Amino acid sequence: MKMKHLLTAASWLALSGLANAQIDPLQARSLAASCAACHGTDGRAQPGMISLAGSNKDDMIKKMLDYKAGRVPAATIMHQLSKGYTDEQIAAIAGYFAAQKR
Repeated sequence: MKMKHLLTAASWLALSGLANAQIDPLQARSLAASCAACHGTDGRAQPGMISLAGSNKDDMIKKMLDYKAGRVPAATIMHQLSKGYTDEQIAAIAGYFAAQKR
């Protein structure tokens, strides 16, 4: 159990550094565009898919990092897609979607 708490603490520490990561807003928008096929333009998905627009940034970052690390099984290709981004890019994409109106 201690190991789980240590991993959680280490994850939050790492995520706190991501909040300060700087990626150009246009680059973040370009990175987020690759999500449009499933999650809709600007994160507003069609019925039956998960909308990302206006979602909590920290929750999205955690979920993507969990996919990337294999901590969460993916019923889709999210575990593969997440491995194609740096942690900084994941934070930028999450920030982009969080800033969009629902």
